Amino acid sequence: MAGIVCFLSLCSFSAFAQTGDTSTSAAYLWRQAVGGAVIGRPTVQAQSVVVALDGGNIKAYSASGRPLWTFSARGRLSPHITRSREGTSYICRTNGIFITVNRVGRELWRTNIGGALFAPVVLGWDGRVFIPTAQKMFCYTASGNLLWTREFEDAISVGPRLDQDGGILLALKNGDAVRLDPYGAATVWRLPSVPRILLAVPSIMALYPNGDVQLIDPSLPDAAPVNLPRLPSPPLAAASRENSAAAALANGQVILLSGTDGKTLWIADTHVRVQRERGADIREDDAAVLYDERGIYVLSASGAAGFTVDGRRLWFTILRNSSGIPAFDDDGILYSGGVDWILYAWKLENRTVKQKRTLYGHAPEGFYGTGVHPPAAFLSYYDEAQVKRELENIRREILAGRVGEHEREWVGYLMDIAGNGRQGIFSYNRPRAHITHRIMALQLLSRIGSSETIPWLARFFRAEDEPLVKAAAARAIGGIGVDPDGIAIREFLAAVNAEAIHYEQMLISVAAATGALCRFSGPPLSDTGVRILVSLSNANQPPSVQRQARREMESLLE
Repeated sequence: MAGIVCFLSLCSFSAFAQTGDTSTSAAYLWRQAVGGAVIGRPTVQAQSVVVALDGGNIKAYSASGRPLWTFSARGRLSPHITRSREGTSYICRTNGIFITVNRVGRELWRTNIGGALFAPVVLGWDGRVFIPTAQKMFCYTASGNLLWTREFEDAISVGPRLDQDGGILLALKNGDAVRLDPYGAATVWRLPSVPRILLAVPSIMALYPNGDVQLIDPSLPDAAPVNLPRLPSPPLAAASRENSAAAALANGQVILLSGTDGKTLWIADTHVRVQRERGADIREDDAAVLYDERGIYVLSASGAAGFTVDGRRLWFTILRNSSGIPAFDDDGILYSGGVDWILYAWKLENRTVKQKRTLYGHAPEGFYGTGVHPPAAFLSYYDEAQVKRELENIRREILAGRVGEHEREWVGYLMDIAGNGRQGIFSYNRPRAHITHRIMALQLLSRIGSSETIPWLARFFRAEDEPLVKAAAARAIGGIGVDPDGIAIREFLAAVNAEAIHYEQMLISVAAATGALCRFSGPPLSDTGVRILVSLSNANQPPSVQRQARREMESLLE
């Protein structure tokens, strides 16, 4: 913006009450020219911030302001970015080309979803990707395999949002509230009108544009919604945690509601209310609410405010010339794009989120159980022709993207065939599974596997003594792509370092899988991965192993 000087200023205030605030100056922590207008909200994860620009670029910066990478989408972008705990960014062009970019700015996979994103994608507990367009929901694995598609009777108007069971909540323009479980099965409730917000508390709370509030019992699909006390002002945004919900209101206040009966636990003034009291003409029609163990944060284009869980206002900020709603990270840093094409960062809190962490950020809030090997009816016999037919049927349905509600059953079946039934109490009564069936089962498991199956596959890889099956297990892990606890990569390192006879095909597969895991997750997994690849590229390894290891290392340096 040559010739235009725009300033994004912030004032910070702290208080333990709603009056008598004491003003203190707050300089920005850092600022960076981003070379374009920021569209949508900045996205924070893995001690970094990512922004989408109107020119089609995605840019990432460290928490200290260091430029990390730039990715060109080569087209106009929808203003929505979601990042996984591994730091993978999920973006979409307005023409429907959906793209995933790893934490070092390299593309992982892309697909055509047929239209622009309606809202940011939502990530499931095991890394599965829920993608909303105007009237459809897609579910992909983290590595880009389609699990299911759900088309709705009307366009989406609200959501999607992850509920407390790892499913998806959304509302349609015809007034239907919809819950999708992780496998695509839908439960639908007809509401009196279209809500503004749906929350899980853990029942479903519907907040309406006129301030009405209703509670839906998800265990009773046919039950009518229960009316709760009305809000004092229309809601703009809300978030829930455990058994309560916090909502930012159009009158400039924030309210905390009981998730059981909708009673007001407390209400307080945000930065919007303060500015209005000081004579500013603030008309907020959009906002965001963050609710975590530290407290409740209300974010809007005009500023932000932080509150303790018992309603004490900690601070508020005023943003001028902001291009949109800012983002607030786990370490107390506020990020905001300015109309002057500059990204600003302020340190507002020293408190940090202390949730359970893995190698890559917060551990998921729940567990789907897809990685648990279940007892199954087919353990008492083994018919080679029947197994072949079943595997072919599963393969066809996977390739067609029709896994859906079969997922848990098929994962259990594939685990059993791959493991040759050794975990079954009747395994001594049946013939040994054919090696081609075991390998095919692992290949299929890779295509529908989630991060929850990685521990089972890592144990399988360690225990298996058939070289080709062991190689297939390594390839399956690489195909899934995610190893959030570093379990599989440690098994690969131990296998390479073990003083044992190593089979060429197994080592090639370990090299390929190691490269795949490192490309997806990047540091810190790649530290161990590089050690594995260096070892496999040594002159004492077979030439084919050396070539594969070197190709993988080169791919990490591109």
